[in-house]
Amino acid sequence: MENSKNGKFHSPSKGIMEISDIVSEVASFVDEEPTKFYRLVIGTDSQTRKINGESEVDFVTAIIVHRIGRGARYFWKKEKRNGRPPVLRDKIYTETLMSLQTAQEIVPKIRKVVSPAKYDLEIHIDVGPLGPTREMIREVVGMVNGNGFVAKTKPDSWGASSVADKHT
Repeated sequence: MENSKNGKFHSPSKGIMEISDIVSEVASFVDEEPTKFYRLVIGTDSQTRKINGESEVDFVTAIIVHRIGRGARYFWKKEKRNGRPPVLRDKIYTETLMSLQTAQEIVPKIRKVVSPAKYDLEIHIDVGPLGPTREMIREVVGMVNGNGFVAKTKPDSWGASSVADKHT
C-alpha cells in the first residue's frame, strides 16, 4: 500500500495546527475551568474508496479533549493510502497503530502542561461485539493496553466511530 502523509492536524475553529499548537489549545481549554475533570481521547477511523479502479483509503485520526459534562475541542488529520484494498484486519490494526503513534507523540507533551490527575486518557478503537470485528477485540485492546493506554471499543469508542468518522 503506497503511503502519502498529507496529514496536518485541523481544528474546526482554528484551522491547520501543529502538535505544539494542539498541546497549547488543550492546556488553555483545561485552564478555562480548572476544577472540572477531562477526558483526552484519541481515535482513528478509515474509509475505502475506488478511484479510477485503484483503492484509496482515508485514515482520519482525531484528538479530543472533553470537559466532562461541559463541551469539548477536537483536532483531526487525514492520511491517504493507495494500493490494494486492505483486508478488514489490516485496516483495524492500522487504525489502532495510528492512534497509538499519535498518543505516544502528544501525551508526553500534554503531561508537561496538564496534570495527569486532571484527565483520563482513552484510545478509541472502531471494533465492537456485533459485526465482523468482534473476533479482533481482544487483540487490539491488548495492543493498546500493552502500550500503557486504556482502550474503549464500541459502543463507547465515539472518538473513532463518530468524531474521526465525520472526516473520512
